[in-house]
Amino acid sequence: MSGRFWLDWAIVTISLFNAMLVLWLGLTVLLTGDRRHRGVWLMSGGLFTGAAFFISHSAIVGQPLRMNLAWLNVWWRVGWIPVIVAPFAWYVAVLWYSGFGSGHANTLARRHRGWLWLMALWLTGLLGWMLAANPIPAYDQLVPLDSTAPFTAPPLRSLFAFFPLWMVACILLSIDALARPAPADDSNTGRARQHARPWLLATAGAFLVVGLVVAYVIGSVILATRAGRSAMILVATVATYDLALLLLMTVASLALGQAIISYEIFTGRVLPRRSLLRHWRNAVFLAGGYAAIAGWSIAAHLRPIDSLLLAMVPMALFYALYSWRSLREQEQLVARLRPFLHSPGRPSNTPAASSSANELLAALCRHMLDTRQAQLIPVGSVAPLAGPPLRYPLASAAPPLRPPPDLEQGMTPLDPQQFAPYCWALPVRSERGLIGVLLIGEKQDGGLYSQEEMDIAQATAERILQLLASEQMVRHLMQLQRSRTAEQRVMDLRTRRILHDEILPTLHLAILELGGADRQQPAIQGALDTLADAHRQIAALLTDVQPAPARGPGPCDLIGGLQTLLHTEFTRQFEEVRWYGHAALEGSGAGTVYVDAVTGEVVLGAAREVIRNAALHGRGGRPDTPLRLEIGLCVQETELLLSIRDNGVGMDATTAAVRSGGSGSGLALHSTLLAMVGGYLTVESLAKEGTLARIVVASNGQPHDQPSVEAFQSQNVPAKQAEA
Repeated sequence: MSGRFWLDWAIVTISLFNAMLVLWLGLTVLLTGDRRHRGVWLMSGGLFTGAAFFISHSAIVGQPLRMNLAWLNVWWRVGWIPVIVAPFAWYVAVLWYSGFGSGHANTLARRHRGWLWLMALWLTGLLGWMLAANPIPAYDQLVPLDSTAPFTAPPLRSLFAFFPLWMVACILLSIDALARPAPADDSNTGRARQHARPWLLATAGAFLVVGLVVAYVIGSVILATRAGRSAMILVATVATYDLALLLLMTVASLALGQAIISYEIFTGRVLPRRSLLRHWRNAVFLAGGYAAIAGWSIAAHLRPIDSLLLAMVPMALFYALYSWRSLREQEQLVARLRPFLHSPGRPSNTPAASSSANELLAALCRHMLDTRQAQLIPVGSVAPLAGPPLRYPLASAAPPLRPPPDLEQGMTPLDPQQFAPYCWALPVRSERGLIGVLLIGEKQDGGLYSQEEMDIAQATAERILQLLASEQMVRHLMQLQRSRTAEQRVMDLRTRRILHDEILPTLHLAILELGGADRQQPAIQGALDTLADAHRQIAALLTDVQPAPARGPGPCDLIGGLQTLLHTEFTRQFEEVRWYGHAALEGSGAGTVYVDAVTGEVVLGAAREVIRNAALHGRGGRPDTPLRLEIGLCVQETELLLSIRDNGVGMDATTAAVRSGGSGSGLALHSTLLAMVGGYLTVESLAKEGTLARIVVASNGQPHDQPSVEAFQSQNVPAKQAEA
């Protein structure tokens, strides 16, 4: 050490910082990269070599000479091996990155094949010379025990001048490979090279300056010793050179780390990951803080326990800050993903794409991808159901396109002349195979897409396509149910017409013909009684059962539908029907309630099932028991509540009747249909206190001056619940 506190503190701090950061980079490349690629092993090996140099350098400058001179000599000898190997490792890694081994006959391979063999032979010679001739003096021969004494450089062999020339040659060759790389295999690799090249050139430039400074120092010593002069240099001057070289290597480490982490050019991956970039920044701050504290304690010659305690405080602080930052990032991610986690809402009744799917695509493109244009094209099994492609922005002038035929597993570059303004195609797959293709354009800031963004885009696009397919399936089921209802209505009308126009007149004619016969005969009288009874039953059936009016595809008048339902199908089933809640139900005629056709069909079907159950089972097997029905309707801005209550015997007493009269699956079926349109059905009952059913669906948002839902629900609520 130089004996100057600030200089020693700076040297130890920067050396420790580089050791931690380069070691972290090497481990990160090795652990997170695709280990099938040679570049991963080349770059991680080169980074480990650099980390070994900084570790040995920190071990040398971080302790006084008198403590363990033999151990310092070991670190001094070992530290020269990574110094010699590191330039060649950097050159080989840059060659691989620039496309030297891509398999194409390119000018890069022709230019550097001979140079690569020459550098390999040069490295072998230097290592053999270092091991055999041992040209480097021992550390105690170079540095005096007294830090105030001058640094005496012993005579160096002239062959050692080949080392700085070796460093400079490797760096210059790497700069040439970076400046004129081979053609990229795909556009993703080309864009990554384009964005990372400035950082890599900055790294190579810093290494080149380091090599030139080392060449200048070694050349000056060799020239001085050959001229017969003693090379006397102050220790502080040597420490200043050391600090300058460390600063240059710090610039190179930061630039190389930025290129590796931001674009993952040496990890064998196509797309970078934003989470890795956040970890890189945390590693820089952690290494800087820890190195500053540890360097200060070493320069101040504190006791080991004091140094340990000082290092413990920043480690705990940085870990706490890291945990806090991770929680904040998780909250922000959940906030960005919240549009994709919400319920998509009830299906649309229009043949166009639902607004929920468009909102999901817009949220994906705006908040997650930050893209300018996007188009989601359904293909495969969901294409007939999902409908036409979705576009972002919705008013985009880009026409619907066919997906490219040769899709890759990840992002596929697109021909700009054929697919403009889209640049990339992302396949969307499910367990059934390829179901869609997401075409995306450039990012708003012109940057690269990350791997996390592509994973979220694939998952979201799959959800959107499944949402569209589900809506279409629900729409088809509704249309099928409506057509079957219409067919049943036609059959009912036909049966009614035949009974009324053909069978009843025939029975009436038979009665008239037998009326003129001798009624004293028992057979004649029995036939007349049988015919008259059949005539009365058919007439009563035709009077009681009225066909429900057909509903069109437009908005459904919910109040009118309920009133028609009661008047046509349940006219004589209840002694009293009371309406409350909405002004139109109470007879004032002030307004009505409209819902879309699908929701209205489902709500009226569920209401019919509840009223039918009340009419069939509410009396509990006693036909003379008076049965009353109360129907209430409350409309708020977000939901619509339909309440149907009877004063019957309740579900506990009618369990046997329900089981004998039906399977009990009607309410379950209508609950499912309500869930498909974003609603639900609840049934509450207590023996001998009647049954209350609530049907809740999303409202159309029209304001109504009505009581609140809470107050509406609190009216006459039974104490015990029964499962619907």
